[in-house]
Amino acid sequence: MATIVYCSLNKTAQTTVGRCLTSHLKGIASRAPGESGLLPGARWFCRGTSVRFMSHGTAGRFAAGGARRGALVLSGAAAVTVAAAVAGVLANANHFQRAEMATRISLEKKEEEGEILERCRGFMSAPVTDISVLEKRKGDMRTRMEMLIMETQADFCKALEKVDGGTFKVDRWERKEGGGGISCVMQDGKVFEKAGVNVSVVSGYLTEEAAKQMRSRGKVLKGKDGKLPFCAMGVSSVIHPKNPHIPTVHFNYRYFEIEEEDGSKQWWFGGGTDLTPVYINKEDAFHFHNTLKEACDKHHSQYYPDFKKWCDRYFYIRHRGESRGIGGIFFDDLDSPNQEEVFKFVKSCARTVVPCYLPIVYKHLNDSFTKEEKDWQQVRRGRYVEFNLVYDRGVKFGLATPGSRIESILMSLPLTAKWEYMHKPAEGTREAEMLEALRNPKEWV
Repeated sequence: MATIVYCSLNKTAQTTVGRCLTSHLKGIASRAPGESGLLPGARWFCRGTSVRFMSHGTAGRFAAGGARRGALVLSGAAAVTVAAAVAGVLANANHFQRAEMATRISLEKKEEEGEILERCRGFMSAPVTDISVLEKRKGDMRTRMEMLIMETQADFCKALEKVDGGTFKVDRWERKEGGGGISCVMQDGKVFEKAGVNVSVVSGYLTEEAAKQMRSRGKVLKGKDGKLPFCAMGVSSVIHPKNPHIPTVHFNYRYFEIEEEDGSKQWWFGGGTDLTPVYINKEDAFHFHNTLKEACDKHHSQYYPDFKKWCDRYFYIRHRGESRGIGGIFFDDLDSPNQEEVFKFVKSCARTVVPCYLPIVYKHLNDSFTKEEKDWQQVRRGRYVEFNLVYDRGVKFGLATPGSRIESILMSLPLTAKWEYMHKPAEGTREAEMLEALRNPKEWV
C-alpha cells in the first residue's frame, strides 16, 4: 500500500520531502525524548499500513491552497529511506521548532461512543461520579463533560510527569453537600516547583452569595423557596516551573447547570488557557497563541479574536495597571449556538493544553539562569498571587460555596513568591520589556 507524505518545511529543509514510516517503526515515536534521536513528543497517525507525519514549523506552515504541494506517494523501502533523510535534516533544526512541529501532531482521541469503563482505566483516578451512574446516563452532558475533564487531567499529568521525572500525588476528596474531586499535585520536582491539576464535580444548592454573583453576570435565576439546585464541574491547572525561562501556564474548562423553580434548566460553559512568562519570548508567544487560534478557528472565526480580548480584559490586575501574563483565550457563560456545538468547542480547547505548552517547556528545559532572573520570577509570582486572591472569579465562587475544599482552591498559588517595596526594573532591561508588554497587551499571532 502506498504511503502519502505531506510536508511543510522551512527553508533549510525545502529540498527534503517528508517522513514516512511503515507500521514496524511506530515504536520509535513512543520512546522518551533523546532515545530515538527524533522529536520529543512526536505523534503518529496510523491507518492500516500507512503513516502520515504532518510538520508545521513557525516558518513552514501550509499556505492556502498549497497544502499538498509537497506530497509524494512512496511505498516500502523508499518510504523508510526518505524518512531517514528527513529525520537527519530535522535533527539539526532549531529545538523549539522541532518541538513545536512534533507536538502539534495530535492523535485522534477515542470518541464519545467509547465504553465508559474502558476510558476510565486511563484516568489518574476513578471519576468522581460512580461509573455505574455514568454508564446509565451515557449521553447526558454531565457525563460527557465529566469524562472530558478526567481525560484532560490524565493527559496533562502524564505529559508533565514525563518531562519532570516526578509523580503526581493523587488526592480524592468528598464534599458532604454533594460531589467531590480529584486533586493531582506534584511539588518540588526536577522541573516544576509546583504543578497542580484539579478536577471537581459538585452539586447542591447555590448560596445567596453565589446566586448574587450569577445575577451580576446577567443570569436571571428563579429558585423554589429561595433554593437553586446546581451542578458544577471542571478541570483547572496551574503550573509553576523552577526555571524562570519556562512560563507559568493556567487553564480551566468548566460546565454549570442550574434547575429553576419550574424544572427547566439553565446551562453554560466557561474556561480558557493563558500563559504567564517571566521574560518575553516572541517564538513562545506565537506558538502558544497560534495553537489556541487553530483550535478556535475550527468552530468560529471570531472565537479567537473575541476570546483573546476577553482574556486580556479578565486577567488584568487593576490596582497594578498591568495584565497577569501575555494572555491566551478566556470565555464564560457560553450557551450558544447550542449545547452540542459549545461542548465540541470546549473539547477542542481542552485538547490543546499539552501541545500549546509542552514544546515551550522542552525548549527551555536546560536554560541557565542568574540569581537576578530568579528574583524577578519571584516578584512576578507575587503579582500572580494578587490576581488570584483579589479578582479570580473561580476562587471567589469556590470560597463562597459551602463545603468547598480550600486546599484545592488555593493549589494555584506557588510555593514561593516575594513582594519588594516599590520594585521597578531598570529601563532597557528584559524585565522592563516584560512589564511594557503587560501594560500594553499585544497581538502575538
